Amino acid sequence: MRAFKSSTRRTSSTASGVIAPETGSSSPLSSLSKSIGQNARKTKTGFFPNKSEKLVAYWLLGSAASVFGIVVFGGLTRLTESGLSITEWKPVTGSLPPTTEEDWESEFNKYRSSPEFKMLNPNMSMSEFKSIYYMEWAHRLWGRFIGLSFAIPAVYFITRRKVSRPMALRITAIAGLIGFQGVLGWWMVKSGLKDDLFATGSHPRVSQYRLVAHLGTAFLCYSAMLWNGLAILRTHKLLGNLQVAEASLRRLRNPRLRMFRSSVGALAVLTFITAMSGGLVAGLDAGLIYNEFPYMGLGLTPPKSELFSDFYSHTTDNSDVWWRNPLENPSLVQLDHRILATTTFTSVMALWAYSRFSRNVRTTLPVTARKGVHGVVGFVFLQVVLGISTLIYLVPLPLASAHQAGSLALLSYVLILGSRSWLPNRRVSTLLAKKFAAAGITPKRPGQSSSRIRKQRNASKAAPKAAVV
Repeated sequence: MRAFKSSTRRTSSTASGVIAPETGSSSPLSSLSKSIGQNARKTKTGFFPNKSEKLVAYWLLGSAASVFGIVVFGGLTRLTESGLSITEWKPVTGSLPPTTEEDWESEFNKYRSSPEFKMLNPNMSMSEFKSIYYMEWAHRLWGRFIGLSFAIPAVYFITRRKVSRPMALRITAIAGLIGFQGVLGWWMVKSGLKDDLFATGSHPRVSQYRLVAHLGTAFLCYSAMLWNGLAILRTHKLLGNLQVAEASLRRLRNPRLRMFRSSVGALAVLTFITAMSGGLVAGLDAGLIYNEFPYMGLGLTPPKSELFSDFYSHTTDNSDVWWRNPLENPSLVQLDHRILATTTFTSVMALWAYSRFSRNVRTTLPVTARKGVHGVVGFVFLQVVLGISTLIYLVPLPLASAHQAGSLALLSYVLILGSRSWLPNRRVSTLLAKKFAAAGITPKRPGQSSSRIRKQRNASKAAPKAAVV
């Protein structure tokens, strides 16, 4: 009877066209459902991972080091007056220097038609021309290397999902900034190749406005690379040691550090502005006047008639005197740079005193941030010594180059201090919250003791039991 019933079931199932799948087997329908589920989870997770890999951080920091080097080398190119030796911009074919005597003669003839040759170097020989040509050629080749060494790995890291989505957007923006920097470089050089772009009879030089734009873009590229590289390493450090991360975040979230963080951000902006004012000094050769410190002539400042001179006005009513003098008058440009440099130095020392003598900040600030403050103090002292020495000794090549490098080094350490005292972004905070929850760690609020945490845990455990009773 039992066999008859089972036979009847099989017959009816077959007749109805429905075949029950065997246990443990995989039908096409189940495989399709699994595939749909996997795709749904993949879509929910997104194309990019939650955090970028460490390799990306090392690549960004290496790129930042390369940009640091080219900034210093670019300063040497300007100081040796080599920047106008190549009168054309050929991004591809210009990668190789002249190889034959005919090619060298052709390049030299192009340089002979430039204002710099006619007014400054009419007796230059071929060997002298080759020395400045190679200087500018190496500078441009270095720029091409930075572009390629950033763009190619950027494409790889993004397509291979080695970076998070926000980091992919930042890397793309940095790549665009590098390309824009190359265009700005030629735009700057072009300003020194035509007589109508500077005053008749004056020293042939590139526009100080374009020089500052070129320098400022390089500083921004460097800062973005450095900051994001440090951010990735910090994320891995926090996620790798949850106990240390919890203690560090508890300190950084303390309201006592809000003023300190704001001060670090303001100091970074001030350092950048001071460096750009130094670019104006370099573009106008303003460091070759008033080679004494702290005086400028008979007093701390030149006469007012010299600072706001009608000579720099381009209008008949002199209505542009108030803004052209701070940007085109070498005397006022140097005075502005002195004021900004002194303000930067004073701000650094005030930040150090705040972190040292304010009890709330001293007891709350992480150890790494306190070390960062000391590093900023050391670099600002070094930069002041280099700046005064460069001025007094009439801008010698080694000191001037070191002074330019010092400005970027000072900005670097201010950014490092910021990375050590800034709170993680929302994405990293969310990842840490999930890690804390999975590890059973309850983050303490600022000022909350461990005994209070234990009481809260015991209360939360006892609450369900009381409800059951």
